[in-house]
Amino acid sequence: MMAHPAVAQDVPGIEICTAEKSMERRTGCLQSNINFLKANLTKLALDSQQRLDAANRQIEALKATVAGLQKTVEQLQAAKAPAGDAKDASKAAPAAK
Repeated sequence: MMAHPAVAQDVPGIEICTAEKSMERRTGCLQSNINFLKANLTKLALDSQQRLDAANRQIEALKATVAGLQKTVEQLQAAKAPAGDAKDASKAAPAAK
């Protein structure tokens, strides 16, 4: 069984470019950092927009639920009001003796 030497892999991330002596390598390093940052920024912006869109959809659904509940409360109060008025009228009638 032969051991194969490990192959270096370019792991994306921020690199310290000041260690590079040649201007070409330093420029390449800086460009690599820029590309990495742009890719991450784009990914994070998309993720944030998706979260905002989901939150806005949820807010709209909650607004619709609240509107439905308000309508139900108004209907219950309207149904309760005539019954309450009849009780008030019956209490007021004996006082007129």
